[in-house]
Amino acid sequence: MKYQGSYCALITPFKDDKFDEKSFIKIIKWHIKQGTQGIVPCGTTGESPTLSHDEHKKVVELAVETSGGRLQVIAGTGSNSTKEAVSLTKHAKQCGADSALVVVPYYNKPSQEGLKKHFLKIADTVDLPIFIYNIPGRSVVDMSNETIEMLSEHENIIGIKDASNDLSRPTYLKKYIKHKKFYQLSGEDATQLAFLAQGGDGVISVTANIVPKKVADLHKSWFAGDISQAMKIDTELFSLNNALFLEANPCPVKYAAFKLGICNYELRLPLCKILEKNELIVDNVLKDLNITFD
Repeated sequence: MKYQGSYCALITPFKDDKFDEKSFIKIIKWHIKQGTQGIVPCGTTGESPTLSHDEHKKVVELAVETSGGRLQVIAGTGSNSTKEAVSLTKHAKQCGADSALVVVPYYNKPSQEGLKKHFLKIADTVDLPIFIYNIPGRSVVDMSNETIEMLSEHENIIGIKDASNDLSRPTYLKKYIKHKKFYQLSGEDATQLAFLAQGGDGVISVTANIVPKKVADLHKSWFAGDISQAMKIDTELFSLNNALFLEANPCPVKYAAFKLGICNYELRLPLCKILEKNELIVDNVLKDLNITFD
């Protein structure tokens, strides 16, 4: 399976502090119509740390079921417990996800050797394609290029979502991982075009929760060779990308989704609603760009 283009890091809608299945189904069907390449449930944007195990599994199951093969599903299955990550990855395979997104363990700060053992244990145990999710801003640990190279030797480790904002990394990995196609997806909306220019294959996008077609069109334009159109779209997205990261993700994007009528404005503590001054900034961006949910 080929991975290229726009993948949405899905929000998890809540209603009365419970997983809002009806809104979630509506969101996925919207992405199918809007041209999104794939969806990523249970990632950072999906508030995975505050989902119970049963909720986590239900979100992935419903994502696969609703997509019905029309969207690629990269299920978030990471944890700072290797055993838990193995369990969640097994479940993703059982319910038919196309691949898994496994975050670099957070809080317990493993060494590079610990990272290798963690990912190899998961890849050895579960026969499912795995994307490494490198996000040093949240996990504290930055997986080194050498560790990524070593892990790429495993047949089940097929790529990386990189949110380090190191724009030299895509070129480095493309140059030194030669034995197979190793997919590279950006984890930063603001620099996704630069990531493509450095050798990347796509993005796992927060902004695509609000403007899925526009993000998808950026990538389609790039890979069709229409660089000027891709640059035009990237410039159009500049203010929205900034507004959606005024506070910790996914708080601003949940507010924007609420304003568009996509879902309720509910987050789980310790995440909370954004400041009123930031609400006004998001409001103005949505108005200026004439963004609607249809």
